[in-house]
Amino acid sequence: MNSLRNRLLVWLLGSVVVAGSVGAWFSYRNALAEANAFFDYHLRETGLLLRDQVYGLAGTAAVPRGVPGYDFVVQVWTLDGVRVYLSRPHTVLPGLTTLGLSTAETPDGRWRVFGVEARGRIIQVAQPMHVREERAAQLALRTIAPFALLVPALGLLIVWIVGRAIAPVRRFGDVLRTRPPDAPGPLQGDDLPDEVLPLVSGMNDLLARQQASVERERAFIADAAHELRTPLTALHLQVQALRDAAPGAERDEAVQRLQAGVERATRLVEQLLALAREERGGARQREPVAICSLVREVIEDLLPLADARDVDLGVTRADPVIVDGNRDALGVLVRNLLDNAIRHSPPGGQVDVSVESDASAGPRALLVVTDQGPGIPPAERERVFDRFYRVPGAAAGGSGIGLALVRSIARHHGGDVRLDDNPSGTGLRVAVDLPVQARP
Repeated sequence: MNSLRNRLLVWLLGSVVVAGSVGAWFSYRNALAEANAFFDYHLRETGLLLRDQVYGLAGTAAVPRGVPGYDFVVQVWTLDGVRVYLSRPHTVLPGLTTLGLSTAETPDGRWRVFGVEARGRIIQVAQPMHVREERAAQLALRTIAPFALLVPALGLLIVWIVGRAIAPVRRFGDVLRTRPPDAPGPLQGDDLPDEVLPLVSGMNDLLARQQASVERERAFIADAAHELRTPLTALHLQVQALRDAAPGAERDEAVQRLQAGVERATRLVEQLLALAREERGGARQREPVAICSLVREVIEDLLPLADARDVDLGVTRADPVIVDGNRDALGVLVRNLLDNAIRHSPPGGQVDVSVESDASAGPRALLVVTDQGPGIPPAERERVFDRFYRVPGAAAGGSGIGLALVRSIARHHGGDVRLDDNPSGTGLRVAVDLPVQARP
């Protein structure tokens, strides 16, 4: 019953059958009413015709000529309830009833009775009700017989019409089943019913988004393969250098270079995985995240790196703001911003982090990271958000993924990223604005 065709057939054919049954019932009821009126008239006429006749105990009486034989039974009663005449024997007859028309119940069924008083006698003309019901059924059957012949033809017509209406949908399903996975262009549904066109439009939109997602993944895989080739080649060369190095300071230096190369490759792979996860839609689990607490945790993790590079890392402002988001993803955002700032700051430089509540454009949280590195030229500030893009002349070691990952996470949380010059001098100012969690 999940088939639209079967549902339509069941409902339409069922409606025809129900409508026919209701029509037959009303036809029978109308025919029965007409039969009652007809036979009541003849009962009354028969009783009035017999009213003036004189009956004796041994006399014979009969229904007057010209009255059809509808199983009428004539009884004559005295006023004290003694039957003195019966036109013909019957299995069960009604007893003495009131004058006029009435309905009497007997063990064999109901009777319709007309009684009239004449010359000290009560004349009763009675008829079994089943005669009327049979007559009404015959009349109703003659009335609905043509329609009974038309119902099968109407059913076949309904089956044909539904089949014609569903045929375009079936053809569209065949097109979908035979469509190659890499077929270009949208689905065509010009001959489909208007009710199905929104479904086709939605499927075309879905196919377009899937195609765009596939293209992004292909480009990402190609870029990732290209980017991984360099660090893997470097690791291979460093392993060879370590194998050829003489024991002592030369070997220790080779080990350090290998360890640094492994760290860079590890960081690149982690960023690639994080970027792939974000571009697939980001983490779905949301929770209230205190940005200040998150920033402090990331700073504690990165203090050894800042100390190793002689960079002063600290918080200048910490407004208590809560963001509705994924804590792990926001942690990756903060870590990438601070890691980039530390790595691009010179020895003795300073990296400042501030968390501010900005009410100028609605309740927003503003995370600002400033460093004293070389900065980014204004003409390059939009391009640095592209994957694997590096500013010409930038120091080696970067992967070109960090800012792309930051913007992807920010936008999945309803925010954005803005790059400016450090207002205190050289360096870069990165501002991430995020919507603050609505208060209950």
